[in-house]
Amino acid sequence: MTVKILRSRVLSFDRAPQGPQDGDAFTYIEDGALLLRDGVIAARGAYLDISRQEPAAEIIDHRPHLLMPGFIDPHLHFPQVQVIASWGEQLLDWLSDYTFPEEMRFSDPEHAARMATAFFDLLTAHGTTTAVAYCSAHKTSAEAFFTEAARRNMCMAGGKVMMDRNAPDGLVDEAQSSHDDSAALIEAWHGKGRLRYAITPRFAITSSPAQLEAAGALAQAHPDCFVQTHLSENKNEIAETLRLFPDAPDYIGVYEMHGLLGPKALLGHCIHLESREIDVLAETGSHPVFCPTSNLFLGSGLFDDAGLRARGIGNAIATDIGGGTSYSMLQTLNEGYKVLQLQRQQMHPYTAFHWITRGNAEVMGMADRIGTLDVGSDADIVVLNSAATPAMALRAERIETLAEELFLLMILGDDRAVVQTYVAGVAMKAAG
Repeated sequence: MTVKILRSRVLSFDRAPQGPQDGDAFTYIEDGALLLRDGVIAARGAYLDISRQEPAAEIIDHRPHLLMPGFIDPHLHFPQVQVIASWGEQLLDWLSDYTFPEEMRFSDPEHAARMATAFFDLLTAHGTTTAVAYCSAHKTSAEAFFTEAARRNMCMAGGKVMMDRNAPDGLVDEAQSSHDDSAALIEAWHGKGRLRYAITPRFAITSSPAQLEAAGALAQAHPDCFVQTHLSENKNEIAETLRLFPDAPDYIGVYEMHGLLGPKALLGHCIHLESREIDVLAETGSHPVFCPTSNLFLGSGLFDDAGLRARGIGNAIATDIGGGTSYSMLQTLNEGYKVLQLQRQQMHPYTAFHWITRGNAEVMGMADRIGTLDVGSDADIVVLNSAATPAMALRAERIETLAEELFLLMILGDDRAVVQTYVAGVAMKAAG
């Protein structure tokens, strides 16, 4: 049995904050501690109380830093680690010029395995302990992704991209082969340890009706799997989708008619939505995923978080690597704050840090295991230093409240602010 105590300031959200003054939405312990036993949080409380419970436990003192749940990134692309920061025009050009040629390389198992190691190193270096990832169209890419995630005992979801048209020959599959490969991956990996599968039709443009039907059949056969795809990111994308699916009432109607919506559906972007599409999101319980750095980088548009939430729709927030420009969920909050500011919408730091922890976990239906520091949760923890850089340290001298510290972290923080990342109680970030 492995037992350790992490000592420092402890912050975990108990529910979504209702405003800047809602201190009851979270638990904050100034001299706190987490008792970790075999990868699970066994106790949480004041350090003196916790230390008396296990006097023989190893004590790791992270004072004066902040202990929080590990960050959750519910939309990013594993095969795009080497195309991040590639100059491009807009979505469809960027896919054709950079993304599709790069993803063709993931048919090579050795390349996929090497990229998987780098990918997970980058996630944990930035404090991310759970993600939902698109792999390439090759089964080998998903095998590499899941193999490395399992080796690290990480709570990860992912899936082989299904795409049988409008892509290079080395990247397309077939409706039947895509179904069969996905089914085999579900059998091999879904529910193995902390892993989950995401049925992954890339987006409507790259899937024939037959392939979307196959994806829907998988979703019906495996209702506990996620479904991930893209929706209404770019106006040219929308126009092309409607041309390819003339019988659909709108973009979301393509997925609706193939049984791909519901509480397990994670729909990237959702920027240019029609009123009926918003109705369908609300009725089906499907989840938009806000990707601010990607939306700004590709000039896609502004996500209407407040408008969707007013309809009772639960939104996630994510990096969207490699259209997104940072692995850091802190920098994702930074850009998200600005996107919402442009629409006179507010992202208070309490709301922001709830979003990338418990909020994203609730969207995934996994808040009983991840996204909090509650007793019984998996011990996925990030340690944050709000004075990690000279600029941060100078600003920190004037900070008087927890909210100000969180805002500093989300505006100026990145991987340098991440002192350590624990995955199921195991430290993942090398000293240096």
